Amino acid sequence: MRLSTKASAVATALTAALSLTALGGAASAATPAAKAAPVTCTAATTKITVQEVERPLNHLLLKAKNTGTKTCYAYGAPYLRFDEGQSATPWLEESTPQAVVTLEPGQTAYAAIGTSSPEGAEGHQAHELDVLFANRAMNGSVGNPGAAKLPRGGVYVDSSAFVTYWQTSASAALMW
Repeated sequence: MRLSTKASAVATALTAALSLTALGGAASAATPAAKAAPVTCTAATTKITVQEVERPLNHLLLKAKNTGTKTCYAYGAPYLRFDEGQSATPWLEESTPQAVVTLEPGQTAYAAIGTSSPEGAEGHQAHELDVLFANRAMNGSVGNPGAAKLPRGGVYVDSSAFVTYWQTSASAALMW
């Protein structure tokens, strides 16, 4: 009878171990292998567009839609260069969001571009806009620039131009 009890205990333990293995396999099958770690958004994985807005005056709305297959992070604010300018448009620090904007495939990030103001100087009519995405440290860019089509006839840009940090909605971006 002792052998029978030991055999029964071994069988129970073996059944439990096999059940846990099967459950573990089912759990890993439920977790998609395609769910890769998020990446930094770039012009190669997003569609960049610019839209004129009525309010606030002298503003544009920049949109970056994640067209990739992975979730991406839109760090900081975009680096903008009008007409191959020598320096990027300054970021509006007051617009810093509480968290990094995370874009699932198909989602869009927004940034407002202030193009000019009465305090601005040295303005010109810009016809081209290059957009670069910030790296995680926000001390440089990643990937190649993406070209955003400006409104027909171009946009007047002066020394007071700025861009907001990436936001999760157009209204959040345009409040600046």
